[in-house]
Amino acid sequence: MNDDFRHDGVKNDNVIIEPNKTPDTTMPMVVYALYLISFVVGFTSVIGVVIAYVYRGKGPAWLDEHYRYQIRTFWIGLLYATIATLLVLVAIGVPLLIALAVWLIVRCVKGFRSLQEKRAPNNVDTWLF
Repeated sequence: MNDDFRHDGVKNDNVIIEPNKTPDTTMPMVVYALYLISFVVGFTSVIGVVIAYVYRGKGPAWLDEHYRYQIRTFWIGLLYATIATLLVLVAIGVPLLIALAVWLIVRCVKGFRSLQEKRAPNNVDTWLF
């Protein structure tokens, strides 16, 4: 019997059929944008990681990998920023902060690109790029 009908032959109106609905990639894009905006407005990366935590686990596996990548980017970036800031006192911190900025931009661009291709980012577990 057709799934749209109950056992007594009456049509079940509660069935929602969504043909080939592609997942919405708006929120992961917003998170990447918030990370990049944090160069100008520092606290937006915190908003981005909160969004990533909230939306994690609510989509297909490849989209969840983006949220995982974004969460790792935040925490690893925070660790790198802390170390580089402490090393500013011995003059090596400034080049490290510049390297951190490049690292963050590269990770965000890679994330944007893989979102456009509707796939998970490469090397989610890496501490580099």
